Amino acid sequence: MGTRIIAGLTGLAVLLPLIIFGGFYATFGLAVIALIIAQDEYASMALPEAKAMARIVLIPGGVAVFSTAIFAPVPALIPVLTLLWMGVTVLPMLHTEDVTQAAQQAIRLGFGLVYVPLLLAPLLWLRREHDGLTLIFLVLAVTWLGDTGAYFAGRFAGKTPLFPRVSPKKTREGVVGGVLLAVVGALLVKVIGDQLLPWGSEQPIMLGWGSLIALGVVLDLAGVLGDLVESMLKRAFGVKDSGWIMPGHGGILDRVDSLLFSGPLLWAVLQARELLP
Repeated sequence: MGTRIIAGLTGLAVLLPLIIFGGFYATFGLAVIALIIAQDEYASMALPEAKAMARIVLIPGGVAVFSTAIFAPVPALIPVLTLLWMGVTVLPMLHTEDVTQAAQQAIRLGFGLVYVPLLLAPLLWLRREHDGLTLIFLVLAVTWLGDTGAYFAGRFAGKTPLFPRVSPKKTREGVVGGVLLAVVGALLVKVIGDQLLPWGSEQPIMLGWGSLIALGVVLDLAGVLGDLVESMLKRAFGVKDSGWIMPGHGGILDRVDSLLFSGPLLWAVLQARELLP
């Protein structure tokens, strides 16, 4: 547990100053680094027998999809994804003699091109909003505090399995603890943001207390689903952790799996809110 806490605090000490003072492009740079590591981890998990081929496809392909989603008009994703999908279906056929194995490789490569790259992009869309800094802090606080609350509640009070065939250690009590701490995190973001912002072009979060409580709940539950999806993938691929980069936490995929669901959901909620009369 001590290693887990030290690694988490060290990560925050590096990430938070860059996100706060580095602006959009520093956040983009951090996201690209995380994406490259995550794509490498996915390649190692999903295609261990063709790891070199998978890295050649998934790392530059993932960065291309992610960057297109951030900087180009959304329709530009269609030709990018079309060309990449053509590549991931043809390359395994040429690389692997066994037809069944080649088809499985093509499916896993195709999934890897969109899983992290597309689900990570909404975090950068949030960062570009007028209250983007506080929105980023909102999704990070809710997701990471929710994960922390679930870990400790599950460790000390967990009795009822949540979804044992996918993740045997997760408990319903852990989910409750995670939701409670996630709501606290959402409210803290508003309190701190209202006191410390604006500076420069940053603005406080434009959400009321009731909305933040609701978001704390739904974003944390979305994060639980994202965590379960990655647990399903690891179980299918026969690995315990996606990587080793963070002692006590596993790999980058183990750290961002919840954000891959909570980030897009927050973006979708905010877009729907703007469309309502």
